[in-house]
Amino acid sequence: MSAWRRKGTDEVYTEDEINARLAAELPAWRLQDGVIRRTYKTSGWKATLMVVNTVGHLAEAAWHHPDLTVSYAFVTVKLVNHAAKGVTDKDFQLARKIDEVVMWQPSQEEGSALEGTPNDDPRFKYLKYDA
Repeated sequence: MSAWRRKGTDEVYTEDEINARLAAELPAWRLQDGVIRRTYKTSGWKATLMVVNTVGHLAEAAWHHPDLTVSYAFVTVKLVNHAAKGVTDKDFQLARKIDEVVMWQPSQEEGSALEGTPNDDPRFKYLKYDA
C-alpha cells in the first residue's frame, strides 16, 4: 500500500504525500518551497526554446500553467495549483505529461522507425536525457 491516496481534483497534498508520490512516479522532480519542480538541461538556446514551447503547449492544452525559469542551457518547470494554494493531482498529471513528451526518445522504443536526434554529434545534440 502506498503512503498516499489520490485526492479530489483540487485537494492539496501534504508534504509527506507529495514526496512519496514524487519518489514513486516522478523521481526527477522534487518538492521545494511548496511547488514541485524539475530542471531540464539542454544543449543550448535552440533546444531551450523547444522545451519552453513544448511545455507551453502542454500547459495551455491542460489549462494549468507552470512557472518557468529559462536560461541558455536549462529550463526549470515549477508546478503548483495557485487556486488551491498547494500541490494537487493537476500538478502531478501535468508533470507526468511534460516528462513524457520532453524526454521522449524514439530510438529507445522497440521497433521504432524513428532514429531520434544523434547525441554523438554536437551539431545535433538536443537534450541531456535521463539515464
